[in-house]
Amino acid sequence: MRILLLFFIAVPLLEMLLLFEVAGHIGGLWTVGLVVLTAVVGIQILKRQGLRTLLRARQRLETGELPAKEIVEGMLIAAAGALLLTPGFITDALGFVFLTPPLRGPVAAWLIGRGIWAVQVNQQAGFHVHSKRGPGGAGNVYEGEYSKQSPESDRLEDQDDR
Repeated sequence: MRILLLFFIAVPLLEMLLLFEVAGHIGGLWTVGLVVLTAVVGIQILKRQGLRTLLRARQRLETGELPAKEIVEGMLIAAAGALLLTPGFITDALGFVFLTPPLRGPVAAWLIGRGIWAVQVNQQAGFHVHSKRGPGGAGNVYEGEYSKQSPESDRLEDQDDR
């Protein structure tokens, strides 16, 4: 929790310092234009990469395989979108790392290998993605099953009449 708090304080401060430094070298309007340009270019790449990942996941599902890597890559692409819309060069750089397939693939494989994101298969309900905290997976994972029953057997008044 403290690391997350430190992250949300440190990253904006570093972003502002870097923006001020760049603005001092190239000017304020050029810096704003560069930040807007990276966001626009990033969103265009985001659309293409997201669609490609979705199509790969669909192909794997059609062949009966679990699209674990594609699911994690999809989450990284979503995170990239949020990072690219956040003004700043550090978040843009990290967002572009998540959008670049040769870099995103190893990041996704590392996250799956470390158990940070585990993908579990349930034959009846499909697949689920669980986010775990830390390398030991100390997060809460809730599992369950369901089955369909006729509505008459669940009514309390029917059980009271017996």
